[in-house]
Amino acid sequence: MPERIPALWDELKARRHLIVIAGPCVIESEQLCLEVARSLQDVCRELGITYIFKASYDKANRTSAKSFRGPGIEEGLGTLQCVQEKFGIPVLTDVHTEEQARRAGEVVDVLQIPAFLCRQTDLIEAAARTGRIVNLKKGQFLSPAEMEQVVRKARESGGDKFLLTERGTTFGYNNLVADMRSIPILRQFGFPVIFDATHSVQLPGGGGDRSAGEREFAPVLARAAVAAGADGVFIETHPNPDRALSDGPNMIRLSEMAPMLEQLLRVRAAVTGA
Repeated sequence: MPERIPALWDELKARRHLIVIAGPCVIESEQLCLEVARSLQDVCRELGITYIFKASYDKANRTSAKSFRGPGIEEGLGTLQCVQEKFGIPVLTDVHTEEQARRAGEVVDVLQIPAFLCRQTDLIEAAARTGRIVNLKKGQFLSPAEMEQVVRKARESGGDKFLLTERGTTFGYNNLVADMRSIPILRQFGFPVIFDATHSVQLPGGGGDRSAGEREFAPVLARAAVAAGADGVFIETHPNPDRALSDGPNMIRLSEMAPMLEQLLRVRAAVTGA
């Protein structure tokens, strides 16, 4: 296992700094990823935030089969490795199959189990066995208490480095609700808890052949989650969300990230006294 993984995990579990997982929804180009990573690294370094870059090489759960999914695993991992090496920052990406977990685990620092797949035992076990940090996203169909079983099967696979991410719960048709009680409930399981601010304001399938979103509420929910005790936030961002190839309606404009993160730090300081 690369030396950077234990060091990163020590930093995450210490919870001394706000954790920010952020980047574009999907890898549109290497240039975009480098632009976003450079900007966020500068902001997070200045603010004293622990930063992990995220982008997906394949969006396997798009509403329409005609929607852009990404460059695929080999080209995508090449881009993520470029970000990792150029800026010296950890990177995260989704995996959807056991083979993808094995392959991506050779490159990235954090493997992410998508919310829709959080009950897929073989996938979770494969990700845990890589020795990488695994971000377990709570399914939209689960209560926070039910995530205890997801954590249990991941631990029984030999893993011990997990993040737990809240991303909203299905609420009627084409809508999600974020219940802040989930933050302290998830924290009881002994791992850092992340709040996915941008997917929580997604309107799944709300655009007919695509998902819609209400990005104006993402900062509101992020502040609430930090106040409720979240150790970090997951935020998808883009220089021009209206032109993004995936999840644009719920992404934050890159130029707005710095003031948003400054607000989150003020909330965190007010709650913790740090």
